[in-house]
Amino acid sequence: MSTASPDTAATGALPILYRDRWLVAVNKPAGLLVHRSELDAERSDFLLQRLRDQLGQRLYPLHRLDKPTSGALLFALDSDTARLLGEQFSGDGIDKRYLAVVRGWTEESGTIDYPLLPLRDHPRQKGRERPPKAAQPARTDYRRLASAELPHAVGRYPTARYSLLELRLHSGRRRQIRRHLKHIFHPVIGDSSHGDGAHNRFFREQFDCRRLLLHARSLALAHPRSGAPLRIDAPLCGVMARVCEQLFGAMRCADCARPAP
Repeated sequence: MSTASPDTAATGALPILYRDRWLVAVNKPAGLLVHRSELDAERSDFLLQRLRDQLGQRLYPLHRLDKPTSGALLFALDSDTARLLGEQFSGDGIDKRYLAVVRGWTEESGTIDYPLLPLRDHPRQKGRERPPKAAQPARTDYRRLASAELPHAVGRYPTARYSLLELRLHSGRRRQIRRHLKHIFHPVIGDSSHGDGAHNRFFREQFDCRRLLLHARSLALAHPRSGAPLRIDAPLCGVMARVCEQLFGAMRCADCARPAP
């Protein structure tokens, strides 16, 4: 069973991370929409349809990842399982961990507890907040796995500093990680909506990296049928793995593939 994940939405079979009679999880490629959306109306290639064709059966989406984000994505294979898991996803019953490369050196660990306004869905207003609605509670925990400093002047500083973070979500607001990290002045590298253009350009030129450096590394939950603990890990590979190794070193970056307990 393949567990690699491409960095682009190239056609082909999606890597299966886990499958039984009730659930299937894949390692989503960066750049692939999960399902049809007005935000990208011209797209005709979607992960949901591609996986339906690959498995030859109906799928029930349980959560989503933004188009530029890669990593673990879980589907139910019947409506009853989808209902049972929906209860876990609606609360804090599922442990969702992400990896991100961000600008600057963060604290060793911390919590971002900052309400977020809903984002507009209309394609002409995508990424803009909707002032009429109240901000929704949102909390993200993070810990720094590694840091790096490069002898390049990017922006107003003589050197460029970066951190590799593991993040845990306690809510599921749209673009929560990207917006929370912008809020603490450590935007995700490659984020064209909430990031730093100078550092994004530097990564394109220095590392040939044109993707958002955000990856859903794992999901931990109670299996909806047996109740047994289930953890689904999505290995980091491709461009993001290469960039992490170049920035933070092979020894330290090996920890990227091992989520904390």
